[in-house]
Amino acid sequence: MSLKILQFGTTGQLATELLRQAPRHDVTLTALSRGDCDLADPAAAARNVDDFKPDLVVIAAAYTAVDLAETERDLARAVNAVAPGAIAAACARNGAALVNISTDYVFDGDGGAPYAEDAATNPLNAYGTTKLEGELAVTAACLRALNVRTSWVVSAHGKNFIKTMLRVAAAGNPLKVVDDQSGRPTSAADLAGFILDQAPRLGAAKAGDALFGTVHFANSGEVTWRGFAEAIFAEALGADVPEVAGQKTADYVTPAQRPLRATMDLTRLEQVFGVTPRSWTAALVDIVAELKATG
Repeated sequence: MSLKILQFGTTGQLATELLRQAPRHDVTLTALSRGDCDLADPAAAARNVDDFKPDLVVIAAAYTAVDLAETERDLARAVNAVAPGAIAAACARNGAALVNISTDYVFDGDGGAPYAEDAATNPLNAYGTTKLEGELAVTAACLRALNVRTSWVVSAHGKNFIKTMLRVAAAGNPLKVVDDQSGRPTSAADLAGFILDQAPRLGAAKAGDALFGTVHFANSGEVTWRGFAEAIFAEALGADVPEVAGQKTADYVTPAQRPLRATMDLTRLEQVFGVTPRSWTAALVDIVAELKATG
């Protein structure tokens, strides 16, 4: 009998990839859109788990407007922290496992990255703070929960850095990209594949299994935003690569402070799950190919 998965989110990059890839796995995946269940109403989210009685829940929706979260902290906290906690409690009483997606922004970027899962957290902005609160709420409420921290998520759909850079380049405007922030890009397709590959193990594992807790998932390799932009143009534009000027974070003022180097260590991913992610450059090739194929 296929694993019964309840997914919160339908339109984000990860949610889209989970829906695309689910038919290739022995799962029955039901996804709830914001119209079906708004995570700003944590009680309603918990009721959906009670009604559906899944084997596994995946929270693939979140409040991700990093700068806006500075002025919408209550909403960000409801969606990123209170709702995951309520969902986790519902999972616990219904015997379901849980996957909650978190972020490298739980780190301040000053601790000599790469950061292991048990490294000290110190988020610099409201988004990171609410995501960390969500991790803690999930862990406290459900013993069969896995927080998956990821970073710099990109794909051929949705809003992301690759599509933004190509759009700006096409407009012919001068390009200036931050060159003192570094991290690991993550293919939404690769992250979705990891979750679906592990779903049967997570659904069957007992409380206390090493699969639960926290794990970091990203593509291998580290790059600055400027270096990432240059790689995008080289792959997508060939001889028409535009010049990319560097810019310091201190000169690019945003409402939310960003960590300079919140790069995550991937050792536990390999040791516990047996997964060695491919390089971000290999993932970029596939994403650009899909963008070209779909026009």
